[in-house]
Amino acid sequence: MPDIAVDLGTANTLIQVKGEGIVLNEPSVVAVERRTGKVRAIGLEAKRMLGRTPEGIIAVKPMRDGVIADVDMAERMLREYLARVLPKRIFRIKPRVVIGVPSGITEMERRAVRAAVMAAGAKEVWLISEPMAAAIGVGLPVVSPRGSMVVNIGGGTTEIGVIALSGIVADASIRTGGWEFDEAIMAFVRKSYNLLIGEATAESIKIQIGSARATGQEREMDVNGRDLVSGIPKTVRLYSEEIREAIQEPVHAIASAVRRALEITPPELSADIVDEGIVMTGGGALLKGLDLLLAEETQLPIHVDSEPLSCVVRGAGMVLDDWDKYSGVLAR
Repeated sequence: MPDIAVDLGTANTLIQVKGEGIVLNEPSVVAVERRTGKVRAIGLEAKRMLGRTPEGIIAVKPMRDGVIADVDMAERMLREYLARVLPKRIFRIKPRVVIGVPSGITEMERRAVRAAVMAAGAKEVWLISEPMAAAIGVGLPVVSPRGSMVVNIGGGTTEIGVIALSGIVADASIRTGGWEFDEAIMAFVRKSYNLLIGEATAESIKIQIGSARATGQEREMDVNGRDLVSGIPKTVRLYSEEIREAIQEPVHAIASAVRRALEITPPELSADIVDEGIVMTGGGALLKGLDLLLAEETQLPIHVDSEPLSCVVRGAGMVLDDWDKYSGVLAR
């Protein structure tokens, strides 16, 4: 029976099939016809339509702040993705699914996740909190009494967990992530240059010249958008210093959430974290200089995983591989 691990993220959905590794990594976007509700595209194809769709088509993001905002669209998206990764002949045997969810999720949001995955064709659904899945994915000893700390920065949430004995001992979950960086950049460009830019442009600015603190290497780039005054397309040059200034608010929100989690950590585990440091995972961990900023703020060693985007789905997959060892970290 094909067991499946899913990271249903705000920005991307990743699926790992037991014994096959990660088989799908697509944006969490669905393009639908406004009038009929008919799905036109899902995933990468739909993401390319963001900000470019004609009047009759809208690009919908079913996930908001790490949880399902539109159950119907999430279910359609999951159904499509599961059909893609599972051969038709096997699809009659319903898979067991382990899915990563934010640690600050409410009971209602849990039900929405479970309902969407069951409707998409799962036999049974197990939930694992994202910091726990990320910690397992990077190889931290979550089952041992030794304390480990992980900071998972996704598209819509930042999840911080101090983990020992298969449980989260101290955690902080804030609804700030990569999207907030993008929105801050869009607002800054609009305010400072009277220029309207789309989400995809803001994301590429963040990736190319965004940074959490000075890294000794300043960069610049030209950006195209629409002039708010004349309504005509124009190009402006942006500099890494001003983008750094623009995203200070979400960056500091993440730093203070890390400090908050450290403040409520039991002293015995704090001693372990001083030795081991903090592991950063999730797409937000790729923001230049964020590891250096957190190291300054906490005075602790910070390690960024080599593949931070896939930590949660890798961890959920490892649970499937060793069910007896990790079953204590799951919830129904």
